[in-house]
Amino acid sequence: MAAKRALRAGGGRAEPEPPDNSPGRYIVKVSRETGEEIPGPIDPDELLVHAHRDKHLLEIAAQFATSRFIQLTGNERIAREGVRAVNRLGGLAAEAVGLLAGNRDLEKRAKRLFGVRERDFVFRFRETAHLTDKEARAATEKLQATARAALRRRGDEGLRVLLTGATGFLGKEVLSQAAPDPRIAEIVAVVRPEKIRDPKTKEVVGTLSPKERGRLLLKRLHVDERALKKFRFLEGDIEKPDLGIAEKKLEKLLKTLTHVVHCAASVSFDDTYLNSYRANVLGSRNALRFSLRCQRAPGSPFVAHIAIETSYIHGRKKRSIAQETALVFPRHFYNNFYELTKAMASIETDRAMVEEGLRVTQLLPAIVVGHSLTGNNRGDTKVLNAPINAFGRSKEAIDSLPLDPVSQLRARFIAFFATSFPGDRSAEINLVPVDRVAAGILAALHVPEAIGARIHLATDDRIRCEDIARIAREELGVRVRLADPTLYRTLFLPVVKAVLGQLDQPKLAAALEKLGTIFGVYGEWGQPIHDVGNDVRILGLSIRRPHTANAFRMLCRHNKYVQEFAKVRDPDEIARREKAWEEALASISFRTGREVGTIPAREFLKLLAQEIDPRTFKPSREKGHARA
Repeated sequence: MAAKRALRAGGGRAEPEPPDNSPGRYIVKVSRETGEEIPGPIDPDELLVHAHRDKHLLEIAAQFATSRFIQLTGNERIAREGVRAVNRLGGLAAEAVGLLAGNRDLEKRAKRLFGVRERDFVFRFRETAHLTDKEARAATEKLQATARAALRRRGDEGLRVLLTGATGFLGKEVLSQAAPDPRIAEIVAVVRPEKIRDPKTKEVVGTLSPKERGRLLLKRLHVDERALKKFRFLEGDIEKPDLGIAEKKLEKLLKTLTHVVHCAASVSFDDTYLNSYRANVLGSRNALRFSLRCQRAPGSPFVAHIAIETSYIHGRKKRSIAQETALVFPRHFYNNFYELTKAMASIETDRAMVEEGLRVTQLLPAIVVGHSLTGNNRGDTKVLNAPINAFGRSKEAIDSLPLDPVSQLRARFIAFFATSFPGDRSAEINLVPVDRVAAGILAALHVPEAIGARIHLATDDRIRCEDIARIAREELGVRVRLADPTLYRTLFLPVVKAVLGQLDQPKLAAALEKLGTIFGVYGEWGQPIHDVGNDVRILGLSIRRPHTANAFRMLCRHNKYVQEFAKVRDPDEIARREKAWEEALASISFRTGREVGTIPAREFLKLLAQEIDPRTFKPSREKGHARA
């Protein structure tokens, strides 16, 4: 069954394809009563959880009460059953009203009054292909065998890899790890020219070519000079056919490439559907077609396509297991268009494998954070970096205020809002350090057995929201207040936006709204548990997965000391600081014999002061004296 599920995307009937950007290409709406497809377009918004909640005061109260019950008892199963029981009771009461009145319309109005959630349809993914277990297993084994033969033919020649998304957070780590890897002969990175804008006027004052961007990037990554010849940077665009690569260069690539690693994506959790679709689905389709062309080119050494998705393609599962081998439409919908379009991209990858015979591996990281040992994030300010920076800046603002009571009161009032985080105390978030993900990508290049599989690059050591608040307090000196996500989005945010508007704080109001949009869903109780095992069993990664709490602690320290809560924005300066930071941490670890992430905050600060002068971020005098 596992091989069959790995080749499938879900249930549904074959239908004429709607316009390319429509969810109907991948998803079908099915009647609960008849089991038949309900014709008509599907609005992308109705595939997200926000379209199906917070519609009734009783429902909001029930969500809040459920959260409190779980915190008191730790029993989610009873809480879920209680919510269902309340919903059924409301439905029975409404039916009784309708029956007594003999009025069906009155029954429907009563259900709305009682906040009864009732849908007469479900969503399913369209099926990629009808294959028996035996057929699916045979097809996968054939693809793996041809990849294995292609790798054997390479011998010691080394792999030649085309990489998309090289300038992104994950792509940079892949470049960094690939540089010293003797098994990789060449990395060809597809990037766009970059416009240089005046920091004040925002006018375009110049353009960096892909080659110039690549040279700068490798310098900032501190790639050894001997490894520089391993990298090439070509102009391209994932939203164009053949990745926008010029035909003459394309012909040469077809004769040399062994792998395509598709890392490029939109990781904005609050982006629009169309923007997410263009980056994640259209980009994926173009990359898959490019790989298929490589595979079919006469005499091509092509081995496989590595698709980077996300473990959150499984959407909201309310604590049920998100299996590596299966993709079904989530009963509780998707949190955002990022998850939805990455699930669509995964289906496109299935289709390319099943219908076109493309040799492909799917790697599914959880929420990617900084390096497990250093917290280094290459200057990234998104996802978890955003609230960390907001917390730190609010603390600094209070500490630098004049002592007059009015200023202090105003600042503390603003800081109260800025340090509120939408998270249920018991909610668990799956974070994975970037170095673990990059290691998985490079491992997949050498493992034909990974073809045909979905592999979660996630952890079995999830971090609770209460741990995030505790570590932020210890490392940043900020008392983070966990706000119930339901009340945060329905009550807290509207009030706060109005108050901050009166206090002339529109940027903070916008930042809090963004924070609520992103984490108001990942901080709720009942987060999915991602099945893990293929990362070790198939890819051969270490069974000791990174310690999530320590990785988050190092992310806090990195944002505080290296980036100064995003105030240091110059890429060259960040690169210099990250190198100094990495060397300082290695020295501390050597001197103490401990992993730096296990050292308490106060002790760490004293040890760091012996290594780095915080004003210049250069070696401290204490370190010089110690060497003397």
